[in-house]
Amino acid sequence: MRSAPTAALLFTLITVLLVAVGCSSRLASIDSGKYDRMSCPELNVALGDTATGISQTAIARGKVANTSVPNWLLGGERVKAVVANRETARIERMQQQQQQAIVAARKRQCPS
Repeated sequence: MRSAPTAALLFTLITVLLVAVGCSSRLASIDSGKYDRMSCPELNVALGDTATGISQTAIARGKVANTSVPNWLLGGERVKAVVANRETARIERMQQQQQQAIVAARKRQCPS
């Protein structure tokens, strides 16, 4: 029976790919002081870049969540859920740390 080795190989491949996607872009530590040294246009660009990163992560999370995992692939749904949850946590960190730091710096430095 050839399906068992194929299933194990496919599961391993999917797991490696999902872990690689999850680990490919880690957030660096946020230095809110660097935002205090930026000009208003630089803060606007930084905020746009952060929003773009959040959007890209949300798209990746959606692709993972909508991936069809075959029933015979044991643990596939669990791996999919773990990766989607990891991306959700990453989005929340980006919003809380980066976006809030940039918005606070813009409020302090830039006229309305």
